[in-house]
Amino acid sequence: MKALMIGESAALTLRDVPVPDHDGECRIRVRMAGICGTDLQLLEGYAGFRGIPGHEFVGVVESAGAPEDREWIGRRVAGEINIGCGRCDFCAAGVREHCSNRTVLGIRERGGAFAEYVSLPSCNLHAIPDSVPDRAAVFVEPVAACCRILEQMEIAHEARVAVLGDGRMGLLVAQVLKTATPNVVIFGRHEKKLAVARTLGLSAQLAAPRFSGARFDIVVDVTGRSDGLTDALDLVKPRGTVVLKSTFHGEAPIETWPIVVEEVTLVGSRCGPFDPAIALLASGAVRIDPLISRVAPLDDFASAFRDARTALKVLFEIAPR
Repeated sequence: MKALMIGESAALTLRDVPVPDHDGECRIRVRMAGICGTDLQLLEGYAGFRGIPGHEFVGVVESAGAPEDREWIGRRVAGEINIGCGRCDFCAAGVREHCSNRTVLGIRERGGAFAEYVSLPSCNLHAIPDSVPDRAAVFVEPVAACCRILEQMEIAHEARVAVLGDGRMGLLVAQVLKTATPNVVIFGRHEKKLAVARTLGLSAQLAAPRFSGARFDIVVDVTGRSDGLTDALDLVKPRGTVVLKSTFHGEAPIETWPIVVEEVTLVGSRCGPFDPAIALLASGAVRIDPLISRVAPLDDFASAFRDARTALKVLFEIAPR
């Protein structure tokens, strides 16, 4: 099969590789996959990953490794990206994303979705309804990550929320949090992306060096930059909450005393629930069409990744319907 590979030199190449064959798992023919910020960070050295990247995808199950999983064959699916060992306390509690022996699709010791086929256990699969087209289904995984914030905290209807970052993830986070409170403002550095936010019905502001002097109950850092946490701490109220969504290669030096003095709560937030994400996409509460900048074939990966560094969302069409 054709697949994109990150090699030892961290260079991305298109290669012919064996079709994945994980014992007992379902094999999925990938239809579409999306480039996200984590994929770009992998090329910078994040997680030290070598192999096939890509973890946002939609595809059709072509084979099942266990007889009881044959009902999945022919179904269109998206997949949770953490594959646990199935034996530890975290796996027993249904929290595969914190299994110390996990593999992670396209990120940690497992080939990802920038390929013609991908393999996952059936417990990681979620059926996609006909009302959600392929280009929207690709967004299930990142929207689920946004929904994780709503699992981690109760957001009051009157709460004031700031989202830092006008990229693809910031625009998704703001839409998801707006289902809990209307008082969501997205701060960014790119007027064109902020214009997209406004077409989505979001309040959006160009971020001044020290912002506007306003303080917020909840601030979500989705900047993907090392200074994002510092900016978030400048914006959050005393006894407010800062949610960290940025993953990047490198360190983030900060002064910690304001966190103590102002009694700020820091919340790390990663993967989230797929079912609410699918429901939000199906209902139109989260809109994705304004975010899609380009759909490219896998062969055109070099320009697709180049565009993904400045554009909002670039998708690969791998096996069209």
